[in-house]
Order: sequence, then C-alpha cells, then structure tokens
Amino acid sequence: MNSAGHSEATAPRGLELTPFRGLRYDPDRVGSLAAVTSPPYDVVVRPDGLHHLQSADPYNIVRLILPQATTPSVRNEQAADTLRRWLSEGVLTTDSEPGLYVYEQRHDDGMLQRGIIGALRLSDPADGVVLPHEDVMPHVVADRAALMRATSANLEPLLLTYRGDGTGTAAAEAVERTAEQPPLLSTTTEDGFSHRLWSITDPAALSRIQSDLARHQALIADGHHRWATYRRLRAEHPSPGPWDFGLVLLVDTARYPLRVRAIHRLLHGLPVAEAVAALDGLFRVRRLEGPLPAALETLADAVRASNAFLLAGDGAFHLVDRPDPELLARTVPADRPAAWRTLDATVLHATLLDHVWHIPEDSPAHIAYIHDTAATVEKAERDGGTAVLMHPVREEVVRDLARQGVTMPRKSTSFGPKPASGLVLRALDA
Repeated sequence: MNSAGHSEATAPRGLELTPFRGLRYDPDRVGSLAAVTSPPYDVVVRPDGLHHLQSADPYNIVRLILPQATTPSVRNEQAADTLRRWLSEGVLTTDSEPGLYVYEQRHDDGMLQRGIIGALRLSDPADGVVLPHEDVMPHVVADRAALMRATSANLEPLLLTYRGDGTGTAAAEAVERTAEQPPLLSTTTEDGFSHRLWSITDPAALSRIQSDLARHQALIADGHHRWATYRRLRAEHPSPGPWDFGLVLLVDTARYPLRVRAIHRLLHGLPVAEAVAALDGLFRVRRLEGPLPAALETLADAVRASNAFLLAGDGAFHLVDRPDPELLARTVPADRPAAWRTLDATVLHATLLDHVWHIPEDSPAHIAYIHDTAATVEKAERDGGTAVLMHPVREEVVRDLARQGVTMPRKSTSFGPKPASGLVLRALDA
C-alpha cells in the first residue's frame, strides 16, 4: 500500500503507534483468563450470549463493555464503578512499563494471525492515514462515547489492517521475533481460538517499529463506531493529551490475510411470508429445501450473476435474486462508483429496506445486525421475524472503495478473526 499521511511542519506522517501501560487481569484473581474474555461488544448475541458471558465469571469484561441497567446513564456509571472496584481490588493491574503488545490468535483450522496493539494517534479523514469503509449509526457512536467518557478508558481495541511487504520490515521482524519468546499470557477460549500476548518495551525496538509503521496507512477492518467515538472524544478534550490516541490492533494482511464474512440482518416484526410477498414482480424468489450450509452454497453461486440474499425464519430458506433493473435504477443512488452501486449491501439498504419493506436501518426496534449466521436464523424463527443472510464482500473491493473515499453501507463486512476483549485495556487517566 502506498504511504499516506498529512504534514505536521514539513514531515509527512503515517501511522503513529504509541506504547502504553496496559491494564490486564491478574490471573490469580479470576477463574481463568478465557472466562473473563468476550467477543467485541457488537458481536455478542443478546440476550443469550450476554447472559452466558456474565455467568462465566463475575469479572467477565462484558460487565464493562455491555453493562446492564435500566437507563444508559445508570449503565455507564455502573461500568465506571465496576472498573474502579476491579482496579482497587487488584483484579485489573497496570503493567509497570509502557510497551506495544504483540497479539496472536491461532485456531486448529489453520488460521494464524499476529499483530501489534498500541495507542494510535487519531487522524482526520482528509489525512488519508486511517481509511474507513463503512458508514456509522449516530446512536451507537453516542452510546459508545458515553461509556468511554464514564470509564475514561479504551476497553477493547478496534482492528486495523495495513499492507506491508509481508517479510523483512522492522514491524514484521519484531512481531515474529517476539512470538518466539514466552508470552505474558496464554489462553484458549471456547470458540477454539488460542490467544497469546507479549509486550515490547525495549526503546530501540519500539523506535524501529514506529518508524516502519509511519510509512503506512491503514484500513479499518472492524470498529468503525469505536473509531468515530475516539474522534468525537478527542474533539471534547484538551490537546495534547491521552484522548489524542485510541487503542487499536494493527495487522499486516500481506503476511496475515484476514477472513471477510458477512453481517446478517434480523428484521423484527416482519414475517417471512410478508417479506416474500412484497417482492412479487421485483425480485426472483425461490424456496430452497435443505440445511443452512447447502442454502449458503446456493447463495454463493447466485451472487456471481446478480445481487442475491437468503431470507429465513419460517423453517425454510428463500433465495432472492435477479432484481428488476428498473427498480434498481429508481432506488439506488446514481452518484456513486459502480462498485458501490452494485454491492449487495447497497441494494439491501437502498432498495429492499428503504423502498420495498420500509424498515429504518438505524432503528434497533426494527432491525438487528448479527454476525453469527445460525444465530440469526434461530432468532428469526423464535421471534417470528425475517433473517436476511448476506454473502461476504471481497477484501479487495472494500480496500478499493476506501481508497476512493467511498463508504459502504453500515455493517457491510465482518473482518476476522477479531481480537478478544479483555486481554489488554488502556486507561486514559493513568
């Protein structure tokens, strides 16, 4: 990837990753490190997954990232009180030296991902240092900002990718060399992923990594709402200061390619029969018999020819494809690149949600965004709603659109594996 940045004085600047003193669980104070971790806040399937995580350990990180109370203000104050109590009790402790953290995720299916966790200086969109690729929902940014204000902490890193040359760079060498050493922590979570964490505190090594990363720009793979939250809070606080930075995991995808999965939609209050009936004459709809994996294979074949989706929730699967070209011409904005206009997510939001089904995309009462495919189907069947299953977008399409400054519809992609929440936190008042 070409380096990009903005100028401070006359020097161009790319990614500026800064060491910090991480907050980490004391393994002697918790049942197990695996029991206190969680997927990122927006991946937790609620309420089932939330209840499961809360009962896994009294110190599970969901009590900070997804506090439960009657009102938002009470929830956020509860999270702040919980964080203060865990710090005072020594459940969470602050590392003695500032450092950058090497983080590894490994799975039996062959997936291996390594990256660097640090505090990244926040940049303006015009600088081209950090490229978003999705729109955000204002109410989610407001919610995350209120929680971050109350706790004065970055509770979980967002995931950024950059393109090194794969080997030979200072950052890549530091990651691989560090991963040969005994880790600070090692645990395996119930999803089958093993997690290891190391810290790099040597000033010379840190300087080499920082100089290397300063030549690069990054793509937000996961965490658009948290990035928007970081930027909102930076504007609220004096600069220079700790709010000028946000907690991130940086992965070189030339060396460790990410997997790109779809994020599915659950439409509350819209039965499948009504959703299908509304498509008459607008899309082709075919009922599929058989299990979910077979239906997803049929969807993968269908998207090669046109926009395509799977509807579920009534015990069967319905393949929706071949939209009427005149319908698309009327409903999809024409002032965007062709790659954007033809995205499944674009057609879903502009044509189906807005024009056909009349469902507001940012209303939690009407729509939920769920990463787990089977869970989306199960919840639709249980609640009488409609699951809309998507096929993932290729990473090259995402990156090309981001370079053009074009954002995709919200919740268009799910890059992974995502960092586990709870392994390292960053306090802003330390």
